Amino acid sequence: MSERDAPRVAVFRPDDERLAEARSLLTDLGVDPVADPMLSVEPTGERPRDAEYVVFTSKTGAELVAAAGWDSGDRTTVAIGPKTASALESAGYAVDLVPDEYTSTGLVDLLADRVTGASVEVARSDHGSPVLLDGLRDAGADVHETVLYRLDRPEGAGESATLAAAGDLDAACFTSSLTVEHFLDAAAERGVRADAIAGLNAAIVGVIGEPTRETAESLGIEADVVPAEATFEALARETVARLRERR
Repeated sequence: MSERDAPRVAVFRPDDERLAEARSLLTDLGVDPVADPMLSVEPTGERPRDAEYVVFTSKTGAELVAAAGWDSGDRTTVAIGPKTASALESAGYAVDLVPDEYTSTGLVDLLADRVTGASVEVARSDHGSPVLLDGLRDAGADVHETVLYRLDRPEGAGESATLAAAGDLDAACFTSSLTVEHFLDAAAERGVRADAIAGLNAAIVGVIGEPTRETAESLGIEADVVPAEATFEALARETVARLRERR
């Protein structure tokens, strides 16, 4: 790990208000944020189909259906967490259910006893976890998925991979399995994949939940931090705290 006064911490959020908020939080925590967006949002123009339950798994999805003028009608609207719920409510939608655990598993636990024989529409990105669809189907629901947007890797992404490969990155905050995969793709394009993995494993790696941890570790990246709450704020705070402990 480097001996700089302000440790460098990589953040991979999309280049919108989420990245700005992440940079601000990390700066407030006394570290130097390395903003390296690994996701860009490409809307499909699709809307959720009619169903008794409609499940949203991101703030982005909530904003897209609001912009498209989706009518929630008398459906039961479900949000994966408070940020998604807030985005829906800000657009005028009533949110009926939010799980205690802000993950696909949390959604399955919340809905399993409610949706037997019911129709469930899952509105999300093209990289959603199969855990949600499989879990709801196993609970006896008639499940349909609508892809609201696609997640691509922005051109030019990878500054953090170069820093990690050179031993100049102190920590990284991965917010999804896809950010891990895109980080390694960017590293490979730059010819530093193996060195970037070694650099991460010499640093502190925070991942937002168990699926992201499993992805990282399957690709050779050791996860040091999995926050109790699946939010970026919890991820950032716990990752920086672990970094301070090590230093």
